[in-house]
Amino acid sequence: MEANPASGPPEAKPKNALRDFAIELVIYAVIVVAYFFLVLHFLGDWVTSIYKTHRTLYAFIALTLIVVQGVVLEMLTTALMKRIRRDQ
Repeated sequence: MEANPASGPPEAKPKNALRDFAIELVIYAVIVVAYFFLVLHFLGDWVTSIYKTHRTLYAFIALTLIVVQGVVLEMLTTALMKRIRRDQ
């Protein structure tokens, strides 16, 4: 089986994968910390009051926030990684 010269040397792929993973990890960390402080600042009092009065509603709101965070985080990271790869 013949190697594809356009794909580059085989040792370059793991190095790029590790670099991409490190970049993605840093992006995730920054976005998650920013998200935490934004939710704490803008929704903290409201979520606390719901927790004290309506535990079931609080559970649904907490799960919704977790799902929204995951979806938005994935969309942002994917877009940023595409841009980073395109710029190289």
